Amino acid sequence: MFDILSQEVIIAFIAASIVLSFVPGPDNIFVMTQSALRGRRVGFFTTLGLCTGLVGHTLLVAVGVSVIFQTSTIAFNGLKILGACYLVYLGWLSLKNEELVLGESKEKSTNQSYYITGIIMNLTNPKVALFFLVFLPQFVNVSGGSVTIQILTLGLLFILSALCVFSLIAFLGSFLERFLKKSKSVGNNINKLAAFVYFALAINLFFVS
Repeated sequence: MFDILSQEVIIAFIAASIVLSFVPGPDNIFVMTQSALRGRRVGFFTTLGLCTGLVGHTLLVAVGVSVIFQTSTIAFNGLKILGACYLVYLGWLSLKNEELVLGESKEKSTNQSYYITGIIMNLTNPKVALFFLVFLPQFVNVSGGSVTIQILTLGLLFILSALCVFSLIAFLGSFLERFLKKSKSVGNNINKLAAFVYFALAINLFFVS
């Protein structure tokens, strides 16, 4: 599969993908928040969910569906509203869970629930679809073979890069969890902190073009 891309393109693309994955955005901030509040395991499963969502965006670009979000204001805004509402819902759950303890959950959420949350978080962000639609084709060589295969290959490389970067962020976030556990003032308001992050991400998704 990787033979369809030159070594230079692969190296340049991976380098760009790693740098972009480190740039502060909804996904890596979400991973950091989950890890800091609930531990490394939650951050890792959230990362797996987010990267699974990227598989969906890659397929949409490969078959041309993502163009819909670029050309249709209704489709773009509709998905944006859905994503913002989901983040508000997560914020409301955090405020509702008054007895939240760092590293734990009042409802003892499973690994699967955090994984699914990551998928929904990623798939309901139309900006990711547009980013892939603009970013991936820049590394495609039209005369170098199947464009669809090249898009799928680039998408896979980006997902692997994001998986490594987000896993590192989850690991580093877990150290922040230890610090927060020692701070009673922060610990007592940890649910409010989580809600603030979710609401901020929702506002960013809805109001920032």
